[in-house]
Order: sequence, then C-alpha cells, then structure tokens
Amino acid sequence: MPKPRYEYELPVHEVDYGQEVVVDDLKIDPQAQRTLNEGRAQRIADNIVPEAIGLIMVSQRSDGEKYIVDGQHRHRACQLAGIRTVKAEIHHGLTLDQEAILFLIKNRESHKPRPIDEYHVGLTGGVPLFVDTDRVLKQHGLTLGSTSTNGVGAVSGVLRITERFGATILDRTFTVAEAAFDRSPETWDGMILGGIGQFLGKWGDMVDDTELARKMLAQGTASKWRAEILSRSSRGGFNNSGTGSRVTTAYRLVKHAWNVGRRAANRIPDA
Repeated sequence: MPKPRYEYELPVHEVDYGQEVVVDDLKIDPQAQRTLNEGRAQRIADNIVPEAIGLIMVSQRSDGEKYIVDGQHRHRACQLAGIRTVKAEIHHGLTLDQEAILFLIKNRESHKPRPIDEYHVGLTGGVPLFVDTDRVLKQHGLTLGSTSTNGVGAVSGVLRITERFGATILDRTFTVAEAAFDRSPETWDGMILGGIGQFLGKWGDMVDDTELARKMLAQGTASKWRAEILSRSSRGGFNNSGTGSRVTTAYRLVKHAWNVGRRAANRIPDA
C-alpha cells in the first residue's frame, strides 16, 4: 500500500483515560476547533443519555487548563442539560498545533456507522424504531440492505418512513407498492417508497390503498416512475418549484396519480 501523501504525526505523550472532569472547567480554543453549532448541541441535549456520552477528548496544557480537542457539542449539550461532570480522555504536553492535528486525526478516523450497521445494532439493542421496521419487513417477506426482488436497499429511507409516520404507514407503503408493481427490484426503489410513505403519512385517512395502487399503475411501471422522478427532480420538480428532494417529487407524483379523474372538491390539496 502506498504511503499517504500527507500524514498527521503526533509525538509520543501521556494520555489518561476515563478521568472525571467538571464540565464548566473545560475550555474551547477556536483555533483548534470547528465552529460550535448551537442547534446541534441543543438537539443532543434534548435526547442526552448521560451514560452514553462517551469520552470528551481534552488537552491539558502546561498551565493546567483543560481544552477540548473533540466533543465540544457534547460538552455544550451537557451544559444545556445541566450535567455537571463528564468522563474525559486527557492528553498531556501537546502544543496548539498538535491539538489541531489530534482533532484532525480523530475526525479522519471516526466514521458514522453505515445505516445498515446502525439497523443491525439497533435490532440487537431492541430499539423500537428498528424492531418495528424489522417486523413489517418480515411480514412482507423482505430484507433490508440490498436491492432485489425481495430486498430493499434504501435503508435510511425505510427507517425514515417508520420514524416519521409509524410502522402502520410503512406496512401500507409496501402493500401499495407491491399491488401496483408486483415484486421486483424496481418496486422497492427508495424514492418510490418514500413518496408513497409520505403521501400515506399525510393523507392516509382519506385514501383507499387498493385504489391508490391501481391509479399508480395506470401512470406506468415502477421503472417509468423512477425515471420520471429523476427527470422532474433534475429540472427542479413540479412547475420548476426548485425542490431538490426526489422523495418530495415522488410524493407529488403519487398525489397527482390519486387526483386523476377526481372532482376538484375531492382532490388532495397542494399543501
């Protein structure tokens, strides 16, 4: 394997792991940190679990002051949530430049789990979002993670339907898609499923699923739907509205299909 063109190097130095520190004693040096996103910190604080905060990475400088290297959003979230102490990974003897390099190394080597990995871990942990999604998938004889006749590759899209609208809407989404297009890889396209799910999530009480499936099929096959979604999205959506969301475009196509042939008073509105 060729050696990287640019390398991040740090001197050997002392590190203490799992040290309890007072949240308000930790400082932030903007030269070695990204800009704090207060909204992100608030979102973390709203759902914070103290036991799952993890270690805040800290540099203890020669004057004894402790500066955050990685974890400033968790640190701010603790302040917002009234949490007084956190566990820290404390590095000793680093210069400011070395603190910045440590930050880069940490963030280069830290990767958010892939959606499918998060899904499997969530199942292991018995998290309701993942358990409910898995139950609905099994009811339809589907697996998650790769696209096939019996597999859905759009992991994030499927989880988003469950998270926003519930397992019942996910169930209805799969039912409508299969009734309209039979079972094929194109049937389980993430854009199509997302559009159906969003439509049912908003207007499901007014919609008959069998009629919706029939009307969708009347507009074309799943492959044609997918091509139309991509085409309209690339042009900015309906009426050049500027939307860049393919799921939103799919939702509008589903709504259009449902409204075909209906009197104005019985159509789903544009809201």
